[in-house]
Amino acid sequence: MGYKDVPRIIVEPPGPRAKAIVERDSRLIMQSFVRWYPLVIKRGEGAVVEDVDGNIYIDFNSGIAVLNVGHRHPKVVEAIKKQLDKFMHYSLTDFYYEEAVDAAELLVSISPLRDGKVFFTNSGAESIEGSIKVARGYFRGSRPYIVSFTGSFHGRTYGAMSASASKTVHRRWFHPLVPGFVHAPFPDPYRCPFPGLEGEECGEAAIGFIEEHLFKKVVDPSEVSAFIVEPIQGEGGYVVPPDNFLPSLRKLASRHGILLIVDEVQTGFGRTGRMFAVEHWGVEPDVMAVAKAIASGLPLGAIVGKSEVMSLPPGSHANTFGGNPVALSAFKAVVEVITEERLVERAARLGEKALKRLKELEDSVEIVGNVRGKGLMIGVELVKSKDTKEPAAKEAAAVIERAFKRGLLVIGAGVSVVRIAPPLTIEEELLDRGLDILESVIKEVDREARGGA
Repeated sequence: MGYKDVPRIIVEPPGPRAKAIVERDSRLIMQSFVRWYPLVIKRGEGAVVEDVDGNIYIDFNSGIAVLNVGHRHPKVVEAIKKQLDKFMHYSLTDFYYEEAVDAAELLVSISPLRDGKVFFTNSGAESIEGSIKVARGYFRGSRPYIVSFTGSFHGRTYGAMSASASKTVHRRWFHPLVPGFVHAPFPDPYRCPFPGLEGEECGEAAIGFIEEHLFKKVVDPSEVSAFIVEPIQGEGGYVVPPDNFLPSLRKLASRHGILLIVDEVQTGFGRTGRMFAVEHWGVEPDVMAVAKAIASGLPLGAIVGKSEVMSLPPGSHANTFGGNPVALSAFKAVVEVITEERLVERAARLGEKALKRLKELEDSVEIVGNVRGKGLMIGVELVKSKDTKEPAAKEAAAVIERAFKRGLLVIGAGVSVVRIAPPLTIEEELLDRGLDILESVIKEVDREARGGA
């Protein structure tokens, strides 16, 4: 599947085959998740997706920041095929195989930890759940509390859901949640939770809130086992914190003997122009949760932690499918592709170009309130007015829907953010075409919002 004639819409989506499958889906699959639009995928290649009716799209989603090396990268496919000729499963938490040791060595070597051990999981949520157990277990239950942040999203299983605070729909009806989680404000530079502050002042205030409010009025720091934080908030709106926040949080954690868990599930494996986003701020975590792009779509995640911290006793934590050898073969191929094709550097370069172009919209289009991001993890926040910063949720939904109709796949985040996360392998020309469509649709929605034709 080439990209010269992409996008190509031959029948207005959803076409007849897509509609039929969507109807069957609604009857047979529990609708506990939200589909952004009726895309029914038939195949993908690189940064291009074809639906069941023959429409071809530019993919700015990457399967939700999973396909960093693109759809069906030949080296990943070949690695999977080779492993299938050996064995497909034998429960790493009950027996041994060299593929897992090799993968663990590789993961530690590319991580920001100087010395580490690995536990393989099946998903991002499971990586978070395991990280919570690692932290509480390290202190042998003597520090039951964990501090996370408003706007955060760590998953929908019970521990991950209890740590999250991005949308009430994730938590409504499911109380009581796991006890011991306390939330602190996340320093969003565009919407600072501390009135009148912006930039690094907002970051200082967020740390001050923890020190002066949480630690003096809510929970003593001697009872806190960990902070858990996304270096860039994902589902919460692609929010990049002020530069002083994460280094200051690291210092605060170290001062009180608290572990720092970094959720790199969406930000990892080159997405932000560094192998892991926390490296932008020179911060070394104690524990890191990863998944999504680790195996190019195969179910795999991992907890990477300092060796002394990864100390749960035998029998206290295990799983059946974590570290599946086929998924591990995909992981090793993903890292090989990222390295050989210099995708970290490529994400930084293309991201800088895209940010510069989108920032021009921020300056010239009323509905575009804020453009932010690092690498190819970019959020465009739409607002009713630049002065009030009132979120423009309806307008954001219109942008996403119209982009889909015209052959560009994007989704939302936060209340009214359009998120941009294409494969890091995307052809530069294809990236430009996608941005052309997005810019055109945003301007069109903006004109309509202002009462124009």
